[in-house]
Amino acid sequence: MQTEAKRTQSPEVSKNRASRPNRVLSIIVGVVAVAISALSIWYLIWPAPLLVQGVVDATQLDIAARVDGRVAEIPVNEGQDVAAGAVLVRIDNPETIAKNEQGLAAKIVAEAQLANINAGTRAEVIAARKAALERAVASVILTQMTYDRKSQLVQRGDAPQAQLDQATDSLHQAQRARDQAQSAYEQAVNGYTREEHEIAVANVGKAIADVKAVQSIIDQMVIYAPVASQVHKRNVEPGEYVSPGVALVTLVDLNDMWIHFDLREDLARMLKVGDRFSVRIPALSDRRILVEIKQIATKGEYASWQAIRATSGFDLRTFSIRAYPVDKIPELRPGMSTYLDWRERG
Repeated sequence: MQTEAKRTQSPEVSKNRASRPNRVLSIIVGVVAVAISALSIWYLIWPAPLLVQGVVDATQLDIAARVDGRVAEIPVNEGQDVAAGAVLVRIDNPETIAKNEQGLAAKIVAEAQLANINAGTRAEVIAARKAALERAVASVILTQMTYDRKSQLVQRGDAPQAQLDQATDSLHQAQRARDQAQSAYEQAVNGYTREEHEIAVANVGKAIADVKAVQSIIDQMVIYAPVASQVHKRNVEPGEYVSPGVALVTLVDLNDMWIHFDLREDLARMLKVGDRFSVRIPALSDRRILVEIKQIATKGEYASWQAIRATSGFDLRTFSIRAYPVDKIPELRPGMSTYLDWRERG
């Protein structure tokens, strides 16, 4: 009897043992399904990151000349660091050099004329004028005596009236010659007038001004770096003819770099000058750097707009933001991309 009972229970026990793996598998499947459902709900509920992308920028200087001419030398290369005051370009202009030499010669002439006026009349000139005056006086005395004799002879009837008229005319000429000699002698003694001295001084001043004007053009034929920077681009090569205002060399000031963002107005309204937040630099192994806002555009633009509601059709403008690194980053270069999760900034 017992043997038959055991035989009766064996199929039931075997059935229970076979159903246990199925239960475990069902539990595992149920847990996985619940986890997937929970993760799906979490991804649906959790907001997607709001990535804001920016770019590193720096002050760019387009160096131009104020004179025309042919490029003689460019002693710098692209990518080279230059100090403030370093020579960037030399321009050659023979016509300007010739004008400068003419101006220097005119200046020497004007200064010589002023020196001559300051020195006054030479003693030899004064002596010659005095001798001429004495001859003129002697001539007047002689012609006066001749006139007196002719007048007496005419009165007695011993000479015609024509001889007296001729003597009278000679006397008048001698008197006028004496007066001219007297004026020339006084002019030599007195020297140049105050007006002549002022004219000579003005001529010297004009000559100096002309030389300075041409020299200023010559000085501008050598172009210097205004600040310590790096050569970004050489726009001309030696031998080319350049005109005033044409950019010759482009410099980038690596000491004045910032990160530029274009933010929608619904994001920019939450910012103010002085706010700080961290950004990531993909080019620097996703390095985080702290930046500080120093400039927010006063007016929004439509440079990058987004339609908010298709039914109403109004758009959001963007505001330009400048954020400067709090600490100097030597590896940072203009053109590098930056980004941050706007909701996690801080």
